[in-house]
Amino acid sequence: MMGMRCIIWIIVAVIVQIALSQRAQHWNDEAKIALNEALRLEMDWGVAKNVILFLGDGMDITTQTAARIFKGQRKGETGEEGYLRWHKFPYVALSKTYNTDRQVPDSAGTGTAYLTGVKTKFGTIGFDDGIVRYDCATEQVGVPQESIGVRADKEGKATGFISTTRVTHASPANLYAHVADRNWESDDDLTEEAVNLGCTDIASQFIENAGFFKVVLAGGRREMTPVGQADPEYPEKEGQRLDNRDLIQEWVDSKENMNAQYVWNLDDFNGVNPDDTDYLLGLFEPSHMNYERDRELDAAGEPSIAEMTEKAIQILSKDEDGYFLFVEGGRIDHGHHAGVAYNALLDTLAFEEAVEKALDMVDLKETLVIVTADHGHVMTMAGYPSRGNPILGKNDIYMGDDGLPFSTLAYMNGPGAPQVHEAFNKTGKRPDLTNVDTEDPHYLQDALVPLVELEETHGGQDVGIFAIGPMAHLFHGVHEQTYVNHVMRYASCLDYKEHCENPVGGASSLGAVLVTLLSSFLAAVFLQ
Repeated sequence: MMGMRCIIWIIVAVIVQIALSQRAQHWNDEAKIALNEALRLEMDWGVAKNVILFLGDGMDITTQTAARIFKGQRKGETGEEGYLRWHKFPYVALSKTYNTDRQVPDSAGTGTAYLTGVKTKFGTIGFDDGIVRYDCATEQVGVPQESIGVRADKEGKATGFISTTRVTHASPANLYAHVADRNWESDDDLTEEAVNLGCTDIASQFIENAGFFKVVLAGGRREMTPVGQADPEYPEKEGQRLDNRDLIQEWVDSKENMNAQYVWNLDDFNGVNPDDTDYLLGLFEPSHMNYERDRELDAAGEPSIAEMTEKAIQILSKDEDGYFLFVEGGRIDHGHHAGVAYNALLDTLAFEEAVEKALDMVDLKETLVIVTADHGHVMTMAGYPSRGNPILGKNDIYMGDDGLPFSTLAYMNGPGAPQVHEAFNKTGKRPDLTNVDTEDPHYLQDALVPLVELEETHGGQDVGIFAIGPMAHLFHGVHEQTYVNHVMRYASCLDYKEHCENPVGGASSLGAVLVTLLSSFLAAVFLQ
């Protein structure tokens, strides 16, 4: 009898040992696969005929981590093991996002950095540091900076930009405008001093400076149309311009006999034939486009950011000289500002679909694709929840010292703070989340410092840069945000010309070839 028990225990021990070995083998195998991929990695020294810059506004590393978990959990997985598409890009770096006068930046100053290659002050667009915010007179002192869109156009390339924000908002405005205050989107926004000194609003500069862009898709009809003119989608709303100019009609008139189309709804957008269209302007909302959560509820319909990206590439790729395309997922940022993490995460996943669509369409031997962010936010992910616990849920292991549950995601400041302070004033404790559905798409995460009017703020942390395609290996460490612009210009031979005789795609030196062969040999030997 004792002998039988010993045999059983031995069998059990062997089974456990095999199971433990297999459990460890999973991680060893995964690491070897990743190492093999790294050893076989080739530097592409070719010229980038095309450049696509994907900008997730406010999409910091915490946002990406939470979004990839959210992505997996929406598929029934635990989520932590997943990736966003650009997490598989071969080259990764970090970007320092501060403005010249602020530790924590805004999207205007950062937009100047990565789109023109020069850092500037908080809240200003398209000038060097000589500009002073709100001071129109300093537009004569600050030096206007050319964006990469302008430089690409001068080199004969097709250009375009997409944003889920207004066409005149801080990020896209840096492609064509120069202004002392990012809020001067319409002439209605200009100060009396600015008007008297002759400063012009961003929407006017769009018509004056951005006519060369082949594709422009965004929101923001109200900044382009006059007071008293009803919006085509919402008749109760009207334009904001005081100068009685209809800038949309001016754009249409300027493109007479040029295969140009203006669209404002989904049916018209879907009806655009890229083969017959050389210029496309789409403005799909009076203000910002909808959050991805609400997009399908829009009566007139809105294209997704992926659909806009597809249409833009179809039109721009007709140019034999190549193209530059800027794609901004702008409402990731707004979800954070509102303190609603669900919106930030879902818009990040919609943004990922746009990246996926582009990668399906382009040749990476001639196209440099970059995914980055302009700045971070103050959302935290904390508390040691179990693996697979809903990322938007409550901690399933620990309670606070006050005996109440808390969510995995929360904010340092923002609109979620008043509910915390109100509960504390009444009960001496935080809000009781026991019966609260924190996974509801409208749930407002708790925050510490109340900032309802100012909204949740940006964070000052570094953000990621992910790159694939020609010259992607130039992203290699911690860079100033301006470096992103210079890599794009170098890769596509804008201003930087010394390497432009190299063939497109592939390694261009004997040393690079030898490194590739050696890497392949080591991979075969080490990982067999």
